[in-house]
Amino acid sequence: GGRVLFVGTKRQAQEKVAEAAKKCGQYYVNHRWLGGMLTNWKTISTAIARLRELDSFLSAGAQGLTKKEALDRSREKERLELVIGGIKDMAGQPDIIFIIDTLKEDIAIKEANTLGIPVVAVCDSNSNPDGVTFPIPGNDDALRAIELYCELVSAAVLDGIQAEMTKSGVDIGAAVDVKVELPSNPAAEKAEEAAGKKKKAANA
Repeated sequence: GGRVLFVGTKRQAQEKVAEAAKKCGQYYVNHRWLGGMLTNWKTISTAIARLRELDSFLSAGAQGLTKKEALDRSREKERLELVIGGIKDMAGQPDIIFIIDTLKEDIAIKEANTLGIPVVAVCDSNSNPDGVTFPIPGNDDALRAIELYCELVSAAVLDGIQAEMTKSGVDIGAAVDVKVELPSNPAAEKAEEAAGKKKKAANA
């Protein structure tokens, strides 16, 4: 039931990382890792709030702004969306992060280590496994390999969510006697009432 952050900012990983995270309802960084993205969450939260504000404002039609001002706001939103769009709904630090390319994402690994957040990472022959909690030996350059790792992690997250839901369902079912109330059906009730009156009249 925790938050999983997918990180892959190298060109060939960007699309696959975003797809895999969205598929399992999780979060991603696939453009650029900003220093402090984990360790300075307060500042990142402020940027996320700004992105949400711009999103709402522009969706409402940017009332009261000149064309130039509206364009400036739109560009600001695009810049923020590119960098933090994948974490705007994360609502807090992740419980675990999954990384493609430990050399490129070394800052993300250091920040996760500082906060005690476990790191799962694909480690190529030239990779540095230091700071990686769960290394996955493999090719972090080939597109097909990246796609495979992303799909496997996404599937594992979905399996975990399903297991958690099943477990919760069993617990709830065992602990609570649920009364099911069916929604009322006015037409059926009217028909029943009319039949009752007819029967009463016949008996009279």
